[in-house]
Amino acid sequence: MTNSKNSSDNSPKSNELYAIAETSGQQFWFEVNRYYDIDRLNAKEKDKITLEKVLLLKDKNTITVGNPYVKDAKIELEVVSHKRDKKILVYKMRPKKKTRRKMGHRQELTRVMVKSISLGKSSPKSSAKKETVKKETKPKSEKSTT
Repeated sequence: MTNSKNSSDNSPKSNELYAIAETSGQQFWFEVNRYYDIDRLNAKEKDKITLEKVLLLKDKNTITVGNPYVKDAKIELEVVSHKRDKKILVYKMRPKKKTRRKMGHRQELTRVMVKSISLGKSSPKSSAKKETVKKETKPKSEKSTT
């Protein structure tokens, strides 16, 4: 009976909005109002970043899977800070050669906060604007030639 309680407790959590996106050569599970540490980005603090390589998007009852990416899906991130990860020790030794090398490495990270996840169609609006501009430019060019 405890299993049924656990499954009912998890059901509201499964209705939340989340997305799986690709950045820095890795895939991350993004949820709104959570922060993530990803590889160092060339951005300043408080900058807004948009990820468009969304592989999967779940919104309440619908799941959208991309082929390979979901069209018109965007994740908006805000850079919180830049930091460095814990130090990793790298020790190389060649036996019987008296060769030893000990090095350390700290990965440069950027902490980002997820502001919004959206599935919007912004590209058709921009293409409609381009068409109207083209139509306007043709009569102007005809008038200038005559």
